[in-house]
Amino acid sequence: MNNIRLRQRSSEQKNTRLNGKSVQEVSKQQPIGNGRHPKTDLRYWERAIFQPTYTRYGQVRKVGEWAAKIQHLGRRETFSLGSANKASAASRAKEIYLSLQAAGWDATLAKFKPKAGSAGKTAATIGEFVEEVKEAASARPKTIESYFQALRTIVADICGIDGGKSKYDYRKGGRDSWLRKVHAVKIAAITPAEVQKWKLRFLRRAGTDPIKQRAARVSVNSLMRRAKSLFAPSVLKFVSLELPDTSPFTGVPFEPRQSMKYRSGFSVEKLIEDAQKELPIEQLKILLLALMVGLRRNEIDKLEWSAFRWDNGIIRIEATRYFHPKSEDAIGDVEVDAELLEIFRGFHARATGDFVIESEVAPRPGAIYSHYRCQRLFEALSKWLRDHGVTGNKPLHTLRKEFGSQVCAKHGIYAASTSLRHADIAITSQHYLDKKRRVTVGLGKLLNVPKNIVDFSLPKMGRKAISKAYEKWQR
Repeated sequence: MNNIRLRQRSSEQKNTRLNGKSVQEVSKQQPIGNGRHPKTDLRYWERAIFQPTYTRYGQVRKVGEWAAKIQHLGRRETFSLGSANKASAASRAKEIYLSLQAAGWDATLAKFKPKAGSAGKTAATIGEFVEEVKEAASARPKTIESYFQALRTIVADICGIDGGKSKYDYRKGGRDSWLRKVHAVKIAAITPAEVQKWKLRFLRRAGTDPIKQRAARVSVNSLMRRAKSLFAPSVLKFVSLELPDTSPFTGVPFEPRQSMKYRSGFSVEKLIEDAQKELPIEQLKILLLALMVGLRRNEIDKLEWSAFRWDNGIIRIEATRYFHPKSEDAIGDVEVDAELLEIFRGFHARATGDFVIESEVAPRPGAIYSHYRCQRLFEALSKWLRDHGVTGNKPLHTLRKEFGSQVCAKHGIYAASTSLRHADIAITSQHYLDKKRRVTVGLGKLLNVPKNIVDFSLPKMGRKAISKAYEKWQR
């Protein structure tokens, strides 16, 4: 009996072991409850991998090699599997997954995707690029910020990130919200093709108006030139980010240079006469400094009384604790008419502070944007100037151009370039000057002018008088 029981027990144990083995084998051959194989199974990856597609000439085509999207700890990456053989690619995908489980993202990327895991920070977004350039660029913060503004404008337009008026709201978070959206854009998404499309859209918005078209060409060139400066070799050589091989602006042509020749459209004598009668003192000071000394807006805004050299009849433009010149060439002395100097002596006698233009707004020398103490005064004066025939987007700067034109007409282009404190005389000749003197060929004196031509230049010649003269000429 005992032997029989032992044999039965041994048989049951043997069957149990066999049954257990068969369950393990079956489990390896059958999908888990939801119909999918586990990620440790090669067959899962045979179904999960894919061939990326692209469109060419309107047809969707597949890339030869396989790829896989793998997610781990909330992060998702696409891996190129480096093989056109599906079985081999699936095996590599499984290997990558197991590496993630065992070693984590950093080690796995370094092994299977070294370009993405190489070098710490990458220029994945516009925001990261901006921060890196801020740390590496040696230019003035205000200059770099103007480049960033141009780049953000282009990126936002390409990606349809409008923001409306709220993007100028620094107090309630509208500005920050807009910046986050722009800075989140992948830098690789801003390709030369996208920039070219943006440029053409920008120009088309001007419509058929020649004046608006010209302004659009000037604006698009300015935006591109400033944004492109961020990708100059002199800047990028200090940037440790991994950037696309091609700059967003590579091969994108600028629009033809527009003529910037200044042509006077108002009477200086009449403007000065009206200004003395109508303008408040502070606005009058601004007008005189722009029109009769040729100072720039920021130079006027930060000008201190110590800049006046009364005995020498000059105003000295130089760096101060509140003012940084536009460039080293902008530093210099400007000679002033004796009559103007006497007027400012009177203003100085009544001055209540160090600044020539009095304002309740304090200067902000550390600002990375263009901050003006006298912004409200500038706006009020600009309106007055437009009402008195000084047209254009920047009527205050038009006064400086008129100053240069007047100096050139009286003393020549070299004197004008010196007075305007330009870095190069070519700038003076290209941008600011209008020829005031009448220049003709002088051959008109060789013509015999008929005596029977009616002189329409006679003062106050009425229609009846003209008719009688015409009838007399016909007889």
